[in-house]
This record gives sequence, C-alpha cells and structure tokens, in this order.
Amino acid sequence: MYSEWRSLQLVIQSDRGHMSVLHSYPSNVGKDVAHAVVRPLGQGLNSSSTSNESILKTDKEVKWTMEVLCYGLTLPLDGETVKLCVDVYTDWIMALVARRDSIPQPIIKEPNLYVQTILRHLQNLFVPRSEYAHNQITLCLRVLAAVQKLARESANMTRETWEVLLLFLLQINDTLLAAPTVPGGLAENLADKLIGVLFEVWFLACTRCFPTPPYWKTAREMLANWRHHPAVVEQWSKVICALTSRLLRFTYGPSFPPFKVPDEDAILIPADMDNDCISQTWFRILHMLSNPVDLSNPAIISTTPKFQEQLLSVSGMTQEMIQHPCLKQLPQIFFRAMRGISCLVDAFLGIARTNIIRERLPPYGISRPRSDSAPPTPVNRLNMPQASSTMNTTPPHNRRMRSVTVTKATVKTSSGSTAHPPKVTHQTSTTSPLSSPNQTTSEPRPLPAPTRPKVNSVLNLFGQWLFDAGLVHCRLHNGMNRDGNMTASFIQILLSYKSCITTPAGLDVRRKPSQISTENMVANPLFDANEFPDNYEAGRAEACGTLCRIFCSKKTGEEILPVYLSRFYMVLIQGLQINDYICRPVLASIILNSPALFCCDLKGIDILVPYFISALETILPDRELSKFKAYVNPTELRRASIHILLSMLPLPHHFGTVKAEVLLEGKFSNEDSSLHDKPVTFLSLKLRLVNVLIGALQTETDPNNTQMILGAMLNIVQDSALLEAIGSQMELSIGDSTHTSLKSHSRNSSGISVTSTGSSEATTPDSERPAQALLRDYALHTDTASGLLIRSIHLVTQRLNSQWRQDMSISLAALELLSGLAKVKVSVDSTDRKRAVSSVCSYIVHQCSRPAPFHSRDLHSMIVAAFQCLCVWLTEHPDMLNEKDCLIEVLEIVELGISGSKSKASDQEVRYKGDKEPSPASMRVKDAAEATLTCIMQLLGAFPSPSGPASPCSLLNEETLIKYSRLTSTSKNHFRYFVLDNSIILAMLEQPLGNDQNPCPSVTVLIRGMSGRHAWTMQLYHQPRGSRASQKAFVPEPHPAPKDDVGIKYNVKHRPFPEEVDKIPFVKADLSIPDLHEIVTDQLEVQHEKLKNLMAKQIVYENALEKISEERLSKTQFPDPVTECIPPPPAQEFQTARLLLSHFGFLSLEALKEPGNSCRPPNLIALDSTLAGFFDDIGYLDLLPSRPFETVFIFYMKPGQKTSQEILKNMESSGHVQSHFLEFLLSLGWPVDVGKHPGWTGHVSTSWLINNGNGSEGKEQEETITPEDTGGGIFNGEKKALYYADALTEIAFVVPSFMESSTDSSESGLASQEAETQMDLLPSLLKQTPLTLELFPNHSENLSNSQRLSPTQKSKKLPLGRTVPPLGPETKVIVVWVERFDDIENFPLNDLLPETSTGVETTTNSSTSLRTTMSDKDVPVIFIHPLKTGLFRIKVQGATGKFSMVIPLVDGMVVSRRALGFLVRQTIINICRRKRLESDSYNPPHVRRKQKIVDIVHKYRNKLLEPEFYTSLFQEVGPKSLNP
Repeated sequence: MYSEWRSLQLVIQSDRGHMSVLHSYPSNVGKDVAHAVVRPLGQGLNSSSTSNESILKTDKEVKWTMEVLCYGLTLPLDGETVKLCVDVYTDWIMALVARRDSIPQPIIKEPNLYVQTILRHLQNLFVPRSEYAHNQITLCLRVLAAVQKLARESANMTRETWEVLLLFLLQINDTLLAAPTVPGGLAENLADKLIGVLFEVWFLACTRCFPTPPYWKTAREMLANWRHHPAVVEQWSKVICALTSRLLRFTYGPSFPPFKVPDEDAILIPADMDNDCISQTWFRILHMLSNPVDLSNPAIISTTPKFQEQLLSVSGMTQEMIQHPCLKQLPQIFFRAMRGISCLVDAFLGIARTNIIRERLPPYGISRPRSDSAPPTPVNRLNMPQASSTMNTTPPHNRRMRSVTVTKATVKTSSGSTAHPPKVTHQTSTTSPLSSPNQTTSEPRPLPAPTRPKVNSVLNLFGQWLFDAGLVHCRLHNGMNRDGNMTASFIQILLSYKSCITTPAGLDVRRKPSQISTENMVANPLFDANEFPDNYEAGRAEACGTLCRIFCSKKTGEEILPVYLSRFYMVLIQGLQINDYICRPVLASIILNSPALFCCDLKGIDILVPYFISALETILPDRELSKFKAYVNPTELRRASIHILLSMLPLPHHFGTVKAEVLLEGKFSNEDSSLHDKPVTFLSLKLRLVNVLIGALQTETDPNNTQMILGAMLNIVQDSALLEAIGSQMELSIGDSTHTSLKSHSRNSSGISVTSTGSSEATTPDSERPAQALLRDYALHTDTASGLLIRSIHLVTQRLNSQWRQDMSISLAALELLSGLAKVKVSVDSTDRKRAVSSVCSYIVHQCSRPAPFHSRDLHSMIVAAFQCLCVWLTEHPDMLNEKDCLIEVLEIVELGISGSKSKASDQEVRYKGDKEPSPASMRVKDAAEATLTCIMQLLGAFPSPSGPASPCSLLNEETLIKYSRLTSTSKNHFRYFVLDNSIILAMLEQPLGNDQNPCPSVTVLIRGMSGRHAWTMQLYHQPRGSRASQKAFVPEPHPAPKDDVGIKYNVKHRPFPEEVDKIPFVKADLSIPDLHEIVTDQLEVQHEKLKNLMAKQIVYENALEKISEERLSKTQFPDPVTECIPPPPAQEFQTARLLLSHFGFLSLEALKEPGNSCRPPNLIALDSTLAGFFDDIGYLDLLPSRPFETVFIFYMKPGQKTSQEILKNMESSGHVQSHFLEFLLSLGWPVDVGKHPGWTGHVSTSWLINNGNGSEGKEQEETITPEDTGGGIFNGEKKALYYADALTEIAFVVPSFMESSTDSSESGLASQEAETQMDLLPSLLKQTPLTLELFPNHSENLSNSQRLSPTQKSKKLPLGRTVPPLGPETKVIVVWVERFDDIENFPLNDLLPETSTGVETTTNSSTSLRTTMSDKDVPVIFIHPLKTGLFRIKVQGATGKFSMVIPLVDGMVVSRRALGFLVRQTIINICRRKRLESDSYNPPHVRRKQKIVDIVHKYRNKLLEPEFYTSLFQEVGPKSLNP
C-alpha cells in the first residue's frame, strides 16, 4: 500500500529534539539547575493567588527555560523536579486550547511552534526508570490526558503540530511497547492507555489534518513491533469495529442491520469525520496491524529489532528468543485478533453482533451469533506459520484493495461468546463456555442480510488472513521436498495427506487411534512434534468458523472464484480430519458454523461429504462429548451436527453410483495393495449416514435435537421406499449438473464398499465412538427400505415407552413419526406392524395410569395424539384387526379411554360395562377413544366409500330421496324422524323408491350420527338371499282338472251293518224289545200308513233333485269360480318404519321410558318435523364435517419480488414458474371441480356441497385446461382446486392468483362493508325455511360483480341460507416456492394473508357477529427452495408453538424430489393436529355433531304419551299419492 513512500522511522531515530544543552554538562550540574529553575515555575502554577502571571516575558527566557525543563524530565523520580516539569509543560501546551495567565506571552503568540518543542521534550518522561515506577505511571497518564485534551479541544493546530503530535505518540509507544514485556513494568501498565490515546488522536488528526502516507507507513511498521502486547490487538479491534459501524451506516443506509458497538468505543470516532474520511481511515486502520496471522508465529514476532537487541545483550543465541515468557500470550492475542476480524465479517454479512469486543473473555472460545438455536460462530483468520511477514500466498486478484459493498441485513442477533480453559500453563482463567441462556430453544438461525456483499468481495478483504489462519501449523509430508518455513499450499497438503492415509503407517493409525501420542506425531507428516500446535487452536477455530459463515452466506446463483473454493475445501479437509489428531476446537467450530454448507449450491462441496461423515461419527454417537465441553456447549454442537446430517441424507440416493474424484478413502496413491484403493460412490456412504442417524437418536437427550432426528428418519425411510418403488432409477438434476448419465444402482449389500463398512468402526483416539458397536449390529438390516422401516419402528417404539414418555415434545414427534411410517408403502411383516400398534397401546396405558397429580392438559394431549396415531395405523393397515390378539388389545385400549379402566385386568374377573362407573382420564381422552372406536367400526375396510375419498358420508339427503321416490309431492314431511340413544337421528321414508320393482316392505333411512350421514335402503324378505335371485311375482297354483275315467267302478249295495250281523243268533235280551207290528193298534196303524206315504213321496222328490243336480253338475266348468278358494293379493303398502323399529327392539315399553334418576331421554324419541326451523337445524348438522380439514395456500416467489401483486401474477402462465413447481403441485393432491366437489375446497362457501344438479355442458372446455397452461393459477379455488383426503383428514390446496378487482381499493372497501352486513344477517338466516345445502340459484343471480370474486378474496360471502358452523381453530398453512433463498426475508406475508381467507375465521352466534384474524406470526409457512443439484432446501417458520417443532420437515432439511410432496403433506397434517391440540376451544368433529344432535333433540322432541306414540306409528305422515 505504501511501497512508494518512505518510512519516518529513521527520522524519528535521528531526531535530537528531546535533548537539552544541559546534557553536555555533568549530571549534578543539570540536576541542580533544573531543581532551581523548575521550583519557582511550579510554585507559580500551584499558588492559590488570583494573579499567577508567568515570570517569563520574552522569547529568549522561554527557550532557555525549556532547555532546563527538557533536562528535568530525564531526572530520577525521587524528588518533585520531574513532577513540576510535567506540571509546567501540561499547562503550557494548553495555549492551543485556551489562554491562561500562567502561560508565557511568547507561547501564546506562537503556540504551535512551542507546543511542537514541548512534545519532543516530553518524550523523555516515557523512558523507563528502574525506581519509583508508580510515580512515573502517574506522570505519564497526566501527560497522555493532556495530549488527549489538546487534540480534542484545540482548533488552531497546524499540520506541522499534528505531525509532531503523531510522531510523539508513535515514539513513546515504540519506546515502551517495542521491547519484550516485563511483568509489572511500565509498558504493561501503560499499554492500554498508550495505544488508546494513539488511536484517538490519530482519528482526530484524520478528521482535521489527514496524515500523509509516510505517517501511515510508519505507524504500520511500528505497530507490527508492538503486537506481543494484548492491549494493542484489543484496542485495534475496538477502533476497527467502531469505524466499521460508521462505515456501514452511511454506505448501506439505515435499513442495513446496525453493527452496534459500546458507546465508549463509538465516541473514539469524531462525529464530524466525513464519509470519505471514514472510508479512507477504515481501510488504512484495517491493515495497520499488518498480517494478524503473524501472531501465531513466535519466530516472526521475536525478530523485531528490540527483541534482538535484548537477546544479544543477554546471550548470543537467537533461537532462544522464541521461548521468551512474553510470547506465551501470543495464543490469546492471536485469538483476540481472529475474534475481532470475525466481528467485522459478521458486520459485513449483516449478522449483527453487539458488544463483542468489549467482552472480557477468557483467552479461548468460540463465538457465535446468539439466536437461541443458532450455533456458535467462531471467528477465523489466516495464519502462516513460520512464514515471512512479507510473503503473500493469496492469489493476485485478492491483493487488490477493492472497496467493499455492504448489504442490508434483516436479521439482527445479539452476540454470545464462550471461552474454554487455556492449555498453556501460565494462564489462570478456567471459564467454561456457556452459550446463551435460551440455547436449547429451537428458533431459526439468523440469516445474513439479503443485500450483503458477495462472497468474493468479503474474501478479497479478509481472505488472505482467514485462509492462512485456518491452516496454522499444518505441515507437509516429511518425505517431500519442502521448505520448513513455507506455508503448505492446497495441492501440497492434499497430496501429502492422501499419501499419508494410504501408507501402512497411516492405516495403522486409523486402526489404533488410542495409541496416538506425541512420539507418534514426530513421524506424522502434518504436524511438527517440536512445535505441537496446541495453544493456537482457538484462533484457528475462529478463522475456520468465520470462513464457514462466509461461504454459507452465498446467495442463490452467486459465483465464487474456484481458487477461493479450493482453499476453503483445503481448510475444511484439515480441520475435519480425525484419523491422526483431532483438533477439537477447530472441528467444533467448523461444525457449528456449517449447518447450511450443503444447502448453498457450492460447486464441488460434495467432495467433503466423507469428511463430514467422519466428523459426525465422532460427535453424534458420543453421548457425553466430554472432550468438547471445554470449548462449546454440547447441545449446540450436536444440533449443528444434526443440521449437517439433515442436509446430507438425500445425497446417496440422489447421486447413487457417482464417484467423487477427491475423497478421504479414494484412490490417490500408487499402492494397489491399500485397502482404500477402491473409489467411493455416494451410494456406499448411505449406510454410514444411516448408522450415524440411528446412533444419534440412541444417544440424544435434548428434545429439539431428538425431534430433528425423528424428522430425518421419516425422510430417509420414505425416500428409500419411493426409490425402490420406481426401480432404483436416479432422478435427473434440475440445473447445471455434470452428472447427466447416471445409471440405476443396486440396492444389495454389494453396493457398500469395504471402505464404508470399515470406517464405521471406532477409528478415533481414546475410543470416542461409544455407539459404534450398536451401529454395526444393524448394518445388515438398514440397507433396504423395509429393513430401515423395521429398524426405525423398533427403535422409536422402544424409546417411546422408556426414555421419551415423560417428555411431551419428543412424545408428540415420535407419534408423528410412527404415523408417517404407517403411510410408507413398504411391505413388512405383520409382527412389526403389530409392534407399532402394541407400543402405542402400551404408551396410552402408561399415561392413563399415572397418578392424579401428574394429570394435566399436556398429558391428555399426549394421550389424544397417541389415539390419533393408533387410528392412522389401523386405517392404513386394516388387516391387522383380523388377528384376534391385536383386535382385543386395541378394543381394550378404547375401553380404557372411554371408561377409565379395562373390563378385564391381568388376573381379575371380568367387570361388565353396567357394573363399572365411567371415570375417563378426561373428556378429551374419552372423545379421542370414541373417535378411535368410530374409526374401527365405520372406516376400516370401508374407505374410500362409494362417494369417493372426498366424502366418507352419503351424498343423499331428503330432497334427493324424494326426487327419486314414487311420491308426487316433494315435501319433506313424508319422512318420519326418530332419535336413537340420543345420538343418532333416523329419517325414515316409508315409500319405496321409483326403481323398486318387487313389492316388499321397504324403508329408506337417512342415518345422521356422530360419524356423518349415511343412507340405507332396507327391505324385508322371508326367503334366503339365494332363492330370492330367481323369485317371480306370486301367482296361485290352480286345481288339477278332474279325471272320471280313472280306476274301476263297482256296484256295491251299501249296508248299515255287515252281513255277518244277520247270522248272529238272538238272545233273550234281543227279544225283550217287541217288534213294531206287535204293538201297533188301529190308531197307530193309520198314522203309520200316513208316514209311509210321506216317505215314499220324499224319496221320489229327492231322487228327482239328485238327477237334476247331476245334470247341472255335468254342465258346469271346473273349477267352479263361485266356490273356488283364491289367495289374497300381496300387500303393496307397509308401515315399514314401525316394522323396522319393532324388529330391532326399539318399540318395547322399556325403550320408551325415561331412565330413572337420569337426565338422559329414552332410547327412542320421535321428533316433530313440522316445527319451524327443524330442517334448518338438520341442514346445519349436515354442514358439520365428519373429518378434520386443513387448508394450504401455495405461492410462487421469483427472484427480487417483494409485493403481493407480483407474486400472484406468477400463476398466470406456466412460463413464469419452474416445471418442477407444477410437478410438486400435482404431487400434493388431485384436481377437483369446486362446483361438483363434495369435500372441503378451501372456503366454507363452496365446501361440502350435495344435490348439485347443475348442468356441466358449458364447463367441458374448461376441464381440459391443464396446470401447465396457467402456472398453477387454475387451482385458485374459484373453479378448481387441488385436494387430498384419507380416512382421517382432508386437505385443500389453493393456489391464489391475481385478480384485477383485488387491487381496486374502493371496490374492496365496498366489499368489506357488504361482508360485514352479510355477517350481521347470518343469525336471522337460521330461521329461514326451507334451507338446502347447495347454493341458491336465485341468490347467485342477484350477486354483483364485486361479490363474485375469487375464493381467495376477502369479499367472498356465503349464499343466503347457508350458515357457518363453529368449526374450531383455523388450520391453514402457507407453502412458498422461492427461487432465491434470500428472498424469504422479503416475503410479504402480511399483504398475502387477505388472500388466504377460508371463511372459517368467521364465527356467528345468535346475538353478535365476530371475526377473528390470524397474525402473521401464527401462520405456519413452509419455504421450498430448489437447489441446482435437483434437491430442495426447506425452511419452516411459524410452525413452533407450545409443543415445539413439528416433523418431518424441519428448518434446514434437504429433501429429494421424490419425497417432497409426501413430506410437505405430512408436515401440514402434523402442524394442524398440533394446533388443534393447543386449542382450548377445539372439539373433534364427532363431538360437535353429537352436541348438535342433542340440541335438535332438545328443541324438536315430540313429547307423546305411550298410547299416543303407538297410535302415531299407524298413521300416515304425509299426503299419500302414488304415481300411476
């Protein structure tokens, strides 16, 4: 910078201005003269009289006296002479500030000339004395204070005076600070004040009389000789930070995150210093310290002239100077310099760090921005061990003094720094590092400012120092030709490192790490045993960490020079190596500052994957991290490691068999016998990554870290399953990827190389991998998706019922993981599925059995979540309940949740339902158990229903059924309404439907229960189903025709008695009765004769009648229609409602009686449908959904966009969005037509429609529109939307698009006014009749254009007759696709919230109209950023609440294109479930429906006496009229 200018050091050395004429006389003469002359002057200054006019009147007198004063300042401090000299001079130099009577007139007339002379004389005071050091310190401080006041307040100083003043300060600093430090000496006591005054006066000179280049060059050269004093680097850090704060303020404006410094440091910069002066001063002060990396090399620091001068005066051996005691402070000084540079880097990146330099830190530590979960941020600086101070290893373009552009930062963080105990014995500080008090929270890390400088610009400023500092004491291979004083270059270190690793000695070190000692290090090619780099680790760690932060701040699409990338990768390779010697501060610093390193699209970054895996194998499976506790907080270190692991998990599947050119285990030597010759593919690293993930989960104790690991497990399992499902085909990358011919890879064990399996063993010193044995046990079972799924289930279920069941946040995350695993389409054995179900059941039993004091809302939320997880497993795998033991276990858990106890304990007798007193853990638990029971009884094996997945209920209602019946009237009064068990409403239509041909007892029933609305048509048959198939209409069978010619006819005389009777002889008794002729008299004879005649006539008459009858019979047909028996015709009408209720036992007297001592109504109740408002309430009940519903609004943000209009317009054309965005949309759900869709559409005004019989002739053309034509805007919820549903939830995905009316302020104002009016009218709409569930055509025709806006507009209203039931807390999530990651900070969430109206935020009651709105902090937002590799980076904000983070997607995760849609959808489901758990007012759907049914019963119960009720069953309910 100043190569063309000469230094003033020779001028300073040759200047004799501090010599007096008395120095030519003997010492006693000068002493006496000084004592005699100074005393009157001092007494005159100290006198209390008002007139203390100086006794010196002429110029000659003053000059003579000054010669004496000059000599007096060199005298010993045993008397008052020196003090009086100081008093006089400090008084006289104030002539440039204000006139005083004590100042001689010649000085007042020519103050600049005399002050210049005085300053030269005052140099004598700062020459160290051997005695009375305390007095000298006091006098020196007085002089420095006077000089400060002179520089601050003087307005008349000329340039010459300023230059003399600067040279005076440089001279006295060099006199005291250049020599080696003496403990307790003058330099040690004055160093801080000396350098502080120098910088303050220098800044004042820059403001009023900018120093010329020679002065800057002199200051830089002299300051390099003082760097062994801690105060020098400390003060330099203070002033450069204060200058940087001012520089950023005017360069980047007030919107840039302010770089706050303490007020005592800020005032060092004069307020009147203009912007150009600040820029020039800042750059010069930055380089005034020369190369800070020299501080790590005692050989450079000890080669200054004063060091050599002292050494030569003691002994003639130059090498011993390196061992000087004062150089033992260099590690601390080096660290403080790196910390200061780290602050500057953070300031330029927009990561505001407050009050870092003023912290009195222990000598070592790793700094990080304090942002709760933000990892520590080490500061780093380039270091060149044993390198010449003039050597420059930076590329030529890095040496140009380029101006720095600073960018706007929108994230502000305070600073938090920690320190670890020093490893040098002379240090006494033992402070352990403690991160910020809220370190265990999980808030997002601070992002750099969106308008920050480019990485190249920052590295042009600080790159040389940081790269060199990151390689402090890294040495070359012993076997290579090298210069011992040369810093290793990238290729040299890499070559030596590779050859070391592939040699047998290197392999021996890898296998026996515990045997590494200092003796082994002698042969180590990377380190020198004589100069083991133990105490410079902190500074190197700061440098490495700062480099990581710089490269992690890379903007999307930004190009970084390859030379910077290569040097950065060299630093990381050295810092991450664990095979020979683990430098824990450096390793921790790199890990803590690299969470986003694999998310920034750095070219070639993937070559570092094996190194990072090796580092994570050292950190994550170690439960205690005891050897890292001295440097960092173990929890933060593990969290940063997990973030890195999350970003690397998709790489093996994504790149597959692609081979990296430079890897730790790659072939890089000529020794073919090496075990590490085989090239490493990314796929071969999968097993190591999975093992690290499992090991981390087994050893993790922090709740937030555990949840991140659980999210990662679902990511890798789902990705593996999808990859296997598509035949192991590699997906192509999105952008500029060089891997264009990737082949599918094998999934068998042969894909794992020897290297990867070998590296999973314990290869670190002191056996630092305690979990490796566990990992090897599962190595053979986690290579396939099914094996990984089984292992995940086993691990999670085991820990769920042991360590995790007391922690709510981990329990919820584990249950969410199990729910996600249930949806992974991989075939596993039924025993593993039952294990998951059984573990959830055991978890519920344990939580319910906890003592009463432990029962709280949070505990019950955990139980509710467990029941929800159980429902997911049962609906995804319904065949599990085919096994008796599983069915019994699940039903026992349901019983436990509903009643509070099981009917059968382990060895107790069965307690029946009627004998138990219900005492559930809480009503929420009971509701969850009832929902599970409903799921088992009604959903298992019955989803999707005939209505499709959009509706688990029937799409029929009274209107539809009447329309298709044989009734001429369309009145709903034809239905009979009954309520069963106070929970089920039956609507019975006794007339058969029009398509029924067989006359039989038929009844159509609409069953409205807690689970929804179902329609059943029941018919009564008396024949089995098989015979009914061929049954015809009933026709009676005719009699057969008579056949008279059948058989033989015999003429037989019929007798009353057999003939044998006549042959029986009479006995006396037979003769006792006389014959008739024996007793007949004449009179009787006449009568007898008369009777005989009558009998004859009668016989003749009867024979005639018989003949006539026979003749008539012969003429009659057969059969005789008059006498023939004919069966009655079949009944055509039945009182089927009565029959159905009777057959099911509901018409018994017991069912109609109200239970005694109970407020419950009877089991059967009749409802009076003629009451006003009845059908309104029935329609209201139908509007209550039977499943939870979620709403997702998806936006697309192009680079640089900041307004809502720009973002909404992106959806107009497919040319405005990336093709993968459209693919992502279709992976979330399937398109549905809003006008015909019976499920949730994203707005209550168009959801859950039935009876929509509108024609679709005019819409056929619209249905042909594909999402590629509109960029996704077609799914704005107006005509189409994306929809997903399973048995337990439904989601509507809406893509809001721009509409002109949304920008018209007057129109939107009118619309909002109309909306309020509409809301006020809603209570009255409840009384209108009749109401239906569909839109009123006559009302929609009357809507104005402003009322027919998109569903995403605020003015969207409900149609008349449609009310909004209280649907609980609004569960909506925003998903944003951002092309440029930095634009996340500019996403206009507040402006877009009006576009996300769902209608759920509107609630009404009978008296008021309330509207609740969501704040932007309450809305969860998932940002998706596509990387050039074809992967996707995730950022989640607003998804943390009372129950911490939600999985599977967590902030910083990288996911594959295959799993993106599934993971986003699963995260949305979990976010909404968490929100419902948090809500105090939320009721499950079945509870809301049950409450409404109870309300209907209370309002419309038909209170009939039993006789009246039975009579009503036999009466018709409506006008009876059948179609002809």
